[in-house]
Amino acid sequence: MIKLNFKYLIFFTFFCNYISAAEFVGKFEQGAFILGKTKPTSNVIIDNKKIRVSKNGYFAFGLGRDRKNNIIIKINENGKSKIIEKKVLKRKYKIQKIDGLPPKQVTPPPEVYERIKKDNVLIGEARSLDTGYDFFKDKFIYPIDKYIITGVYGSQRILNGKPRRPHYGIDFHAPEGTPIKAMMDGVVTLAEKDMYFTGGTIIFDHGHGVSTLFMHMKDVNVKVGQKVKQGQIVGTLGQSGRATGPHLDIRLNWFDVKLDPASILN
Repeated sequence: MIKLNFKYLIFFTFFCNYISAAEFVGKFEQGAFILGKTKPTSNVIIDNKKIRVSKNGYFAFGLGRDRKNNIIIKINENGKSKIIEKKVLKRKYKIQKIDGLPPKQVTPPPEVYERIKKDNVLIGEARSLDTGYDFFKDKFIYPIDKYIITGVYGSQRILNGKPRRPHYGIDFHAPEGTPIKAMMDGVVTLAEKDMYFTGGTIIFDHGHGVSTLFMHMKDVNVKVGQKVKQGQIVGTLGQSGRATGPHLDIRLNWFDVKLDPASILN
């Protein structure tokens, strides 16, 4: 279980007679994953959206890369409510230039548009699940042991000299065939060996809309619906899809909000 880090802990004592305390772990900045804990009987509303609270009182949410406004957290219990407004700190992002990609992967030809659309639908569906698992509350581990980080979250990417969407993951360079471990207990919601951009791809559901994704894998050794344990080997590192060399790109999402994986690893 994640230990509450008082460096980033915001602790709200009883708001009034019947409002329970709420604890948060995580830095309120763009791209961050935030773990919360309150009474299991409380209702939690984030930005006017009611979110799931586990039987042990855990909940989770995330702050998008470009979020500009403050976040509004409302906690209701026994007919009483408290509104908490937290400032979201802005981050500065790097610019990353990547050359040598096949032109069809920078600007895909029209004949693959339908394939890309289907890939995106599958990924979107896997990330939309709101299950009752609360695996997300525990400490995540790194997916490989020896690596060089070659790409970070949020960086503006210039591919073959052309500006493209920001990078939403962390790239781990290692030899092709390196075993890849599940970062946390979860359930496989997507396992594909050949997606157009992401190549060998796995998505794990950790509960409450929290998911991790591995891409560019050489081997995918799990199936949809399979439960995995933290540290279990789920495949091997490769360079499938849009890649210039062997690496593992990992992603973290809260539903469709793309978060910085570093916020669950540090």
